[in-house]
Amino acid sequence: MSLQQAFHELVTLELVLAWVAVSLVSVGVLWFDLRRNNRKLPSMMKLVWTLTVLYSGVLGLAVYWYSGRSQIPDDTFLRRGMRSTAHCYSGCGVGEVLGVTLAAGILLLNTVGVVAVTFTFAYLFGVAFTVGPLMQEGVGIREALADAVYSESGSIVAMETVAIGSDIYLAGEATMGEPVFWASLAVSLSLGFLAAYPINLGLLHLGVKEGMGDPSAM
Repeated sequence: MSLQQAFHELVTLELVLAWVAVSLVSVGVLWFDLRRNNRKLPSMMKLVWTLTVLYSGVLGLAVYWYSGRSQIPDDTFLRRGMRSTAHCYSGCGVGEVLGVTLAAGILLLNTVGVVAVTFTFAYLFGVAFTVGPLMQEGVGIREALADAVYSESGSIVAMETVAIGSDIYLAGEATMGEPVFWASLAVSLSLGFLAAYPINLGLLHLGVKEGMGDPSAM
C-alpha cells in the first residue's frame, strides 16, 4: 500500500472536523493570549500568528509560544527564523488555499495547471505580505517590491515546492466534496512551513533577510 492510499484510508469526515475544531480552539487560545498578555505586538504580527495557527493548529500555536510572545526569556537565532518563516507562511498560505481551491476544486485543471495557478497565488500573496508593511513604514512601492522579491523568493519557492507537491500527491484525484481534499491541504501547509524553516535560517545568516523584531523588546 502506498503512502497516498494509506492517507486516503485514514482520512474521514470526522477526522477533518476534529482537525478544524482543534485549529479553532488553538486560535481561541492565541487570541486570548494576544488580548490579555501581548496587546503591544504589531497588528501585522497578530494577523501573521492568527493565520499560522489557523493553518497548523497546535503546531502553529507552539511556534507562536516559542518565538512570538513578548514573554520569551530571550531572543535567539532559531526564534528569529521561526518568526520569519511564520510571516512568509501566513501570506503564502492564503494564496495556496485560494489557488488550490480555484485550480483543483473549481476549474478542475490538470496537474500543471494546478501547480501554476497555486504557485502564482502563493507567490503574489507572500510578496504582498512583505510589501504592505514596508509601504506603511514609508518605503516607496518600487523599493518595497524589489526588497520583498529579493528577501522572500527563496523562502516562498522552498515552501511551495514542498506544499504544492505534497498536496497534489496526497489528494490524488480527490474533489472538493471529499474530506481528503481538505486534509491534504492542511497537511501540505504544515509540511511547507517545516521545509521553509531551514531556508529562512540560511537567509537570515546570509543577511538576505533581517527577520521580524524581538517581541520581548516591545
